Amino acid sequence: MDYNFDKIFEQFNQINALVIGDVMIDSYLWGEVNRISPEAPVPIVNVKKREKRLGGAANVALNLKAMGAKPILCAVVGDDADGQDFFQILQENQLETEGILVCKNRPTTIKHRILSGHQQMLRIDAETTENINVEEQNLLFDKIEKLVLQCQVIIFEDYDKGVLNENLIQKVITLAKKNNIPTVVDPKKRNFLNYTNATVFKPNLKELKEGLKVDFDVKNNAELQKNVLLLKEKLKIEYAFVTLSERGVLLAKNNNDFFAQNAHIRQIADVSGAGDTVISIVALGISIGLDAHLWASLANLAGGLVCEYVGVVSIDKSQLLAEAKEHLS
Repeated sequence: MDYNFDKIFEQFNQINALVIGDVMIDSYLWGEVNRISPEAPVPIVNVKKREKRLGGAANVALNLKAMGAKPILCAVVGDDADGQDFFQILQENQLETEGILVCKNRPTTIKHRILSGHQQMLRIDAETTENINVEEQNLLFDKIEKLVLQCQVIIFEDYDKGVLNENLIQKVITLAKKNNIPTVVDPKKRNFLNYTNATVFKPNLKELKEGLKVDFDVKNNAELQKNVLLLKEKLKIEYAFVTLSERGVLLAKNNNDFFAQNAHIRQIADVSGAGDTVISIVALGISIGLDAHLWASLANLAGGLVCEYVGVVSIDKSQLLAEAKEHLS
């Protein structure tokens, strides 16, 4: 089928997307290794460059913005120096801050990555994974209620850091259904089965196995499809969209028809953040009413593209447009 990708990509510019979930800072220390420490058998990294980027749900927002859409983040940060840095980076990227809740007794999640050349030497995480308390849930939902009617799609970006829980998830899905707004989910293990009645549910293979507590050979298509249908049945979702790394993607539609697409051959540098890119494209596609096969194919393309770069990066709209015309027309 011939698609007018220029028109489709222009439509993305009209979309407001509400992104709810766990935000974080991705911190990078880039340096050189020339010797081993005399104190312990570890390399000494001589730091040449420092960088802080938006991560987690905030990286989803960056991907949406890169595609021309307007993202609105609803998330939690701590009342600390990293939280202040987070607001500053939001402002530097021209992202709105009104959906961000500051919590006094909670640290801002930050992941420090130490790299030499293209090699990651070490990662240090500073975070809590405890659920936000009831008062914080209510304050966050108040923000969501005020912002949701501006939006054409809602994304749940779950990193198991405690912002999302069953109560909040179901309140938002009920609110979305009442207002005919599709909900798109990028899940993790803890809340995996709490997204009943969502529109699109996008686990990767590891998350699918852990969430359903099953194991199977991904090369066995019958087993894979059986478990994807089990997922759809348990959650009563319209679309199950499973990313399979180098094996591509598998989409199960609302009539249980399957659509599979292989990954495109690429020089993979880093898979970090690829899922954020994929969920962004899925959300934009469904928000403008694209055919499910097309948004699945676009998301598969986009996820591969960002893997060609080191670190967490957002999609390049012009590059994705060019590849869509080349591979999907």
